[in-house]
Amino acid sequence: MVSVEIPDNYGYVVLTTLVGQFFVSAAMGGQVGMARSKYNVQYPNLYGTPGYHKDADAFNRVQRGHQNMFETLVPFTGLALVGGLKNPITCSICSVVYLGGCYLFQVGYSDVDLEVKTARYAKGGWLKWLGLLGAMGCSINMAGSLNKWW
Repeated sequence: MVSVEIPDNYGYVVLTTLVGQFFVSAAMGGQVGMARSKYNVQYPNLYGTPGYHKDADAFNRVQRGHQNMFETLVPFTGLALVGGLKNPITCSICSVVYLGGCYLFQVGYSDVDLEVKTARYAKGGWLKWLGLLGAMGCSINMAGSLNKWW
């Protein structure tokens, strides 16, 4: 049987990974709320409808920027929480990079002056992948230790 000890700095993993995602998601959701007013896309519409909402594409870019965070949030959270048991400071840094990248992804995607295909990464959205891959590496390191591979 293998036992796992919670390291001294694990609290940083909890703060950055769990508490941090609440605040970043709230800030991104606020951007969607402001875009709803600006582009006149009212509830219950999740997205603007082209042909019905005048600025549907502009609103949808803000909404997709926020929605994209949720497409990677669950795996990222698991990777960071598990990997943080072995590398808490590294996973805390990965969480900050990931969350910052998610926010910047939305900032870039929301910019209608940028080409839609590259806008997501033009302003730093690529950082989310750096944070996710870092947390994955830490999780693999933890798995290797549990399996006594190293």
